[in-house]
Amino acid sequence: MSESSTKADDDEDMLPEYDLTGGVRGKYAERYARGTNVVLLDPDVAEKFPTSAAVNEALRRLAR
Repeated sequence: MSESSTKADDDEDMLPEYDLTGGVRGKYAERYARGTNVVLLDPDVAEKFPTSAAVNEALRRLAR
C-alpha cells in the first residue's frame, strides 16, 4: 500500500485543509505526562487573587 492511500484509508475525517506538514509527533507528550492542575476561579475570587502566586500563597497559608 502506498503512503498516500494509507493516510486516506486510516483517517477519513482529516480534511485536505488540515496541513500538519512539519508537525512533530509527541512534541508535548512529556510535558503532558507530568500533569497539570488547572483550576478556574470564579470572577469574584479572581479579583482578589490576580496572579497564580497570590493563589498559591493563600492556599499554602490555609493548608498550614
